[in-house]
Amino acid sequence: MTRFGYTLMTEQSGPKQLVEYAVSAEQAGFDFEVSSDHFSPWLSSQGHAPNAWTMLGAVAHATQNVELFTYVTCPTMRYHPAVVAQQAATLQILADGRFTLGVGSGENLNEHVVGKGWPTIARRQDMLREAIQIMRELFTGDLVDWKGEYFEVDSARLWDVPEGGVRIAAAVSGDRSVEIFAPLADDLIAVQPDKDVVDKWHEARRATGLPGDVRVVGQMPICWDPDREAAVGRAHDQFRWFAGGWAVNADLPTTAGFAGATQFVRPEDTASSIPCGPDLDAIVEGVREYKDAGFTDIALVQVGDEGQDRFLAEAAQPLLSKLRDELG
Repeated sequence: MTRFGYTLMTEQSGPKQLVEYAVSAEQAGFDFEVSSDHFSPWLSSQGHAPNAWTMLGAVAHATQNVELFTYVTCPTMRYHPAVVAQQAATLQILADGRFTLGVGSGENLNEHVVGKGWPTIARRQDMLREAIQIMRELFTGDLVDWKGEYFEVDSARLWDVPEGGVRIAAAVSGDRSVEIFAPLADDLIAVQPDKDVVDKWHEARRATGLPGDVRVVGQMPICWDPDREAAVGRAHDQFRWFAGGWAVNADLPTTAGFAGATQFVRPEDTASSIPCGPDLDAIVEGVREYKDAGFTDIALVQVGDEGQDRFLAEAAQPLLSKLRDELG
């Protein structure tokens, strides 16, 4: 059965609001919730960037059954992997086993703040590989010493380790990342409905003797609003950065950079890639692309803090019913 999720978008809402939305999303019937992990919003108009881990701890306490993901954390620059392992283990205990650690190779927007420069994608992927290996060691609860190419760990042990450990989902986009992370991660994260990537992930796992059919978690932005014109305007104001694609989005360092890079993106360009307005069928058709590409889980991003309560109160339940009827 396909699972449908809700995105706690830290770039567009404050921490208290995000916790409230998490509770409302669970009550509306979403199966899981994913949280971005940003130090900065994409565009200044979004206006927020609370700490994801603090917020998720509150969400774990405020919700009962909904699954939780980081989507995604970069455990290589802004955070040392030993620190992420401790955060993830603690959150898993607070969530009673509902948490999956989603990791990725990061974006310059968030990682440059610690002043370490911005490595090439190949180097970032190699750093992430080593970070996952370190976190796996720490999740055992054993004493860990590590001296690798990128990281050192000196006599570290997690004293509070969740029963059953922590699942890891890795964000991938191409052949090299699939080759590296398919044997290391439990689940796949991808933000484009690319069937070729999904199939190669399953094949790479089977080739190493691991189960091939694991969870494939995608994400799709929408901008629901009874007024389509208002929805298009909000999507353009706050989500036009999405038009750049991840090859560009990973490398720009500031909100000013994203504003400059997207200055010629028109509202109609944004609306062509993001379902805008009250039409639930348009959202279903967008999600169908992920389902057809082999995704088992699709998280929706409702664009903008404004209107979030109305979306959860008026649109979420009928949308979920339609999604489950047609794609579930």
